[in-house]
Amino acid sequence: MNTQTAVNAMPTTVENKEYPSQVLTSSRSGAVARRQRIQDFLFHKITLCFAMFAFLVLAGIIVALIYGAIPAFVGFGPSFITTVDWDPVNDNYGAMIAIVGTLLTSIIALVIAFPVSFGIALFLTEICPVWLRRPMGAAIELLAGIPSIIYGMWGLFVFAPIFAEHVQPPLQNTLGELPLIGRFFSGPMMGIGILTAGVILAVMIIPFIASVMRDVFEIVPQVLKESAYALGCTRWEVVRKIVLPFTRGGVVGGVMLGLGRALGETMAITFVIGNAHELSWSLFSAGNSIASTLANEFAEAESKLHVSSLFALGLILFVITFIVLSGAKLMLLRMARKEGLK
Repeated sequence: MNTQTAVNAMPTTVENKEYPSQVLTSSRSGAVARRQRIQDFLFHKITLCFAMFAFLVLAGIIVALIYGAIPAFVGFGPSFITTVDWDPVNDNYGAMIAIVGTLLTSIIALVIAFPVSFGIALFLTEICPVWLRRPMGAAIELLAGIPSIIYGMWGLFVFAPIFAEHVQPPLQNTLGELPLIGRFFSGPMMGIGILTAGVILAVMIIPFIASVMRDVFEIVPQVLKESAYALGCTRWEVVRKIVLPFTRGGVVGGVMLGLGRALGETMAITFVIGNAHELSWSLFSAGNSIASTLANEFAEAESKLHVSSLFALGLILFVITFIVLSGAKLMLLRMARKEGLK
């Protein structure tokens, strides 16, 4: 029997002994693992409570609006949405004038604000000199922080007289003479009305949309743009083929943020829309919106039906906002699905 065979023949069962340092390290690791599990559990439950709190607040708002609007919908039925009359004296109410005013002013604001905001964001991210980007960006953010009532006062005392004297007459003499759209630019040129309210709303939402667009444009990887420039693309081609496809979701989100602000704006609209319960084809004429109606009449509403009609207007505004945001989300999902199929 050689030496290797003798070694192999020796018993292999050797008692394993753990040293005190190994035991201490193992116990510490177990304590750390237990503490981390507890922290993860608490973090999960706390964040869940935060999310549920937001959901409960939203649900509470919806329930309160529905409960307050029930008498109006029971008294007037579905015709409350399509009725033009709003007569607190005879306790007869309809939401059509306020709905039309809200939608018209928001559409006008978005038509004006989107291209301007897009140009501001592109200039700040692609064209503006480095030394000018920070002050101009700070100026845009400062505009977003101005209270809405300041915009309303400026619109009523400064913008409306200038608009009535220098803008409305040329619009009436040019666009007002066209056969189809002429009726939208006819009527009295008082400086206040649906068109003025839309312009003021556009000035208000431009900083919001421009700030969001600027932020999403800045996250585009520089290597992608430099590669496109190296291939001979112009600046506009880089923006159209690289920047916009990469940031489409953020751009739509910024636009929807501005539209949501326009739909729910109150004080600025109240100053310049005219607050008249009238429905006219002319954008120069005075009108009303849901938010301005609520601001003007909620404190003075006496009858139960009047208060309920105001709650119904609030519920309709909530539904309009929900439909707009849901439509934007579905549009983004559809675009993402098409890109995936390609």
